Amino acid sequence: MGVGKQSGYQELARNLSVRISSGEFPGGSALPAENALAEHYGVSRKTVRNALVSLEQRGVVLSRRGAGWFIAAERQTQALDELRTFSQWATSRGRAVGGLFVERKRGVATAPEAMLLRLRLGDEVLRDTRLRTLDGCKVMVERSTWAPWVADVVDGFPDDIASTTDGLAEQGIQVTFGNHRIDAVAASKADAQLLDVRRGSPLLRVRREIFARDGRVVEAGEDRYLPGTITFAVDAAGSPPRVIRTTA
Repeated sequence: MGVGKQSGYQELARNLSVRISSGEFPGGSALPAENALAEHYGVSRKTVRNALVSLEQRGVVLSRRGAGWFIAAERQTQALDELRTFSQWATSRGRAVGGLFVERKRGVATAPEAMLLRLRLGDEVLRDTRLRTLDGCKVMVERSTWAPWVADVVDGFPDDIASTTDGLAEQGIQVTFGNHRIDAVAASKADAQLLDVRRGSPLLRVRREIFARDGRVVEAGEDRYLPGTITFAVDAAGSPPRVIRTTA
């Protein structure tokens, strides 16, 4: 087993990390339950929990509320030489992409929204929240604020539409380019409920502005990805720089 009753959680974390790296637990698979691991290693459940939390902080495992602990999925790489939406990227990799609107409501644009969408204060916008999946697994929460000129179109989409970009294209609205800003944030209460993680868990945030072919702003949004499911890298060699997205 390699870990005794008096061993600290760091040793247990190292032991589990070696087993994961060796392929004993494949990417995306579930780990044994905490009680089973505690019995196997002859340690307390608290020690197991501390070890798993430390691995979670390193992006090795993921916690899904009510389902247990899972190995962070293996990664694949894709270069974004031109703008691709999440759905377009996933489809190009042969992945089954899903989306579900969990909220849609109208409201008056805030000052930041008005600035991003090139609106006047007081203009009405449509805000929505969607849960996105890959191959049936939760990956990220997508929040969008839509410009008034596309709001009615988006509001008419079915709740389970897989790609709003494809839906817009069917209405003659072609998305062509956008800006992206990437950082890390702690999961909010709403994020935690939707993604089945603990509140405060680290998430990768991508803030974006999407434009139409004629230059009008379509959407200002924010995506929050589970750790271990997606990363972004910038290849600055050559011109223009490339953004590389890697994920399971």
